[in-house]
Amino acid sequence: MVKQAKKIQDKQEVKIPKKNYVFAVGRRKESVARVRLYSTDNVSLSGIMVNRGEIIVNKKKAEDYFGKGSSNVFKEPLHITNTENKFAVTVVVVGGGKSGQLGATVLGIARALDKQDKEKFRPSLKKKGFLTRDPRVRERRKVGMGGKARRKKQSPKR
Repeated sequence: MVKQAKKIQDKQEVKIPKKNYVFAVGRRKESVARVRLYSTDNVSLSGIMVNRGEIIVNKKKAEDYFGKGSSNVFKEPLHITNTENKFAVTVVVVGGGKSGQLGATVLGIARALDKQDKEKFRPSLKKKGFLTRDPRVRERRKVGMGGKARRKKQSPKR
């Protein structure tokens, strides 16, 4: 009995370390982006060093992950709030295609900035529409439609 009481006391005294990041989730179509916004200088995540001003998506730089066609859309929330070199951003994104993942990442970054400082960042992000989730999703396929959502089966010729 005494040993159990000591174990319970030891468990209660364990302190949880304070997080040094702000967490937010962004969604678009079938994609889900989990965003962490770090305000510290250098962050080491599974062997990758992330400095302020860098955005890492699935252990790659955002420019490499989304390609040249994205034209730095993922930096827009940071650019609007003038915080491009104040935060290190890491993103884990799953599901969907590159376009949906890009939209989810942008929403996640905007939500994380909103959590960081509501009074300062929210008005500019809201004005540009970065805090609005795009509700459009893929239409489900219907029975009897030949495999697509709106396609009809071909009728017989005679």
